[in-house]
Amino acid sequence: MALKFGTSGVRGLVTEMSDRACALYTRAYMRYLKTLSAVRTVCLGGDLRSSTPRILAAVAFAVREEGGEPLYCGMLPTPALATFARERKCGCIMVTGSHIPDDRNGIKFYLPAGEVLKNDEAEISRLYAELASGPAPVRSAGEGERPYDAHENLKSGLRPDLGAPTTEAQALYLQRLRDCFPAGSLTGLRLVFYQHSSAARDLLPALLRDLGAEVISVGWSERFVPLDTEAVEDPRKLAAMVREHSADALLSTDGDADRPLLTDETGRVIRGDILGILVARTLQADAVATPVSSNTALEMSGWFKTVRRTRIGSPHVIAALNELSAAGYSRVVGYEANGGFLTGSELTRPGGAVLPPLPTRDAGLPLIAALAACRSRGLALSELVAELPDRYTVSGLLRGIPSERGRALVARFESEGATLAAQLFGAIAGEPESLDFTDGARIRFTGGWIIHLRPSGNAPEFRCYVEADSPEAAARLNEQALAITAGELAAGSGA
Repeated sequence: MALKFGTSGVRGLVTEMSDRACALYTRAYMRYLKTLSAVRTVCLGGDLRSSTPRILAAVAFAVREEGGEPLYCGMLPTPALATFARERKCGCIMVTGSHIPDDRNGIKFYLPAGEVLKNDEAEISRLYAELASGPAPVRSAGEGERPYDAHENLKSGLRPDLGAPTTEAQALYLQRLRDCFPAGSLTGLRLVFYQHSSAARDLLPALLRDLGAEVISVGWSERFVPLDTEAVEDPRKLAAMVREHSADALLSTDGDADRPLLTDETGRVIRGDILGILVARTLQADAVATPVSSNTALEMSGWFKTVRRTRIGSPHVIAALNELSAAGYSRVVGYEANGGFLTGSELTRPGGAVLPPLPTRDAGLPLIAALAACRSRGLALSELVAELPDRYTVSGLLRGIPSERGRALVARFESEGATLAAQLFGAIAGEPESLDFTDGARIRFTGGWIIHLRPSGNAPEFRCYVEADSPEAAARLNEQALAITAGELAAGSGA
């Protein structure tokens, strides 16, 4: 699989992310940045996976080769780096593979205005192709020496020392959240924080304690843990932690802390698209943008003036946030099915505190907002969730599915429509009512159930989202739909 942009940033196998490939994408980004801004400082950060330090060094090398000045911010949450860069009005680059396994990684690019959007990605990709096909670069020192070895990695002596990181980015991120929630907002809550290898494993527990909660930190890991908040692989383990500590909730994040994980007091995982609705309500949003895969309780709740559905991926949600703000809505937010929460406008909180916009995924804000809402209203998390309409979503993941095979299955639905939907899923979901191809194939059945199939754009994975009117029905539907889909994908491969 070639290194390329996907739903959010460039990702690929670590073996594909040679120093040269990462440097070429960084140089392409720098050349694009120069066409938009005179800013030359680029903030750099990364997650805790094993390949991140090497890739960060290659990125810093390329920033300097293009006349920029890297400012190293350390291993930290993506939203912390984005907040800092936005405050300084400079670019930033985050080396992270988010939730994907340690044998993969990625690079996210930010302009002074925020995360790059799809039109920006297209131009960076064009510049990358030009650089990749051009003559081999030589060192800027003028020695005429190619900087990469036979494996396309930087030669010994050329890898830059990033030095000690600045702590300003992490401090600014914490202050942003402290300013939004008054002291004592979480007093009385007993919380478990599952640390694993999250970039926020020290930051967020400290903040939760500052806000008054009792926090038990568990599960610190030396090795990278690919925690996927959309498809939690062992929810029973999380529930056991909640029971063991008699906690009101368990909290965690994915690798770069832009996707939250939250369980209620019973240990049940609160899906990100449900959490997003609750947080949007808490923040008194009047307009909400979210991908087509998110739970339809959003519209059914009637809590918001308008809802904008998008393709999957933060650039699409951000574009919708911009459109909603331009249309005159004053309290604009967005979220993804993974729970990553975005703010597209300035939000004034009770008491007069102002939350500045941050149009990139964040895990800290939704976690704290949901808990603060429970505390202020005297409700348990399960009671807060129970205020929503009865719509339940479950997502499953098939690994090892080449993207082209997944796209071929979606293309079959586009050509065969309801006939194929009925053939594959009629026995488990009923008669197909409509199909939506905004992103993948989303099938609505006459009984209101939904099956949504979507291949990954940058990993050999295939997701199946389902929605039903009870947790049991959703779990059963997802299990059955995954099995049918896996068989169809295998048959399509000639297996």
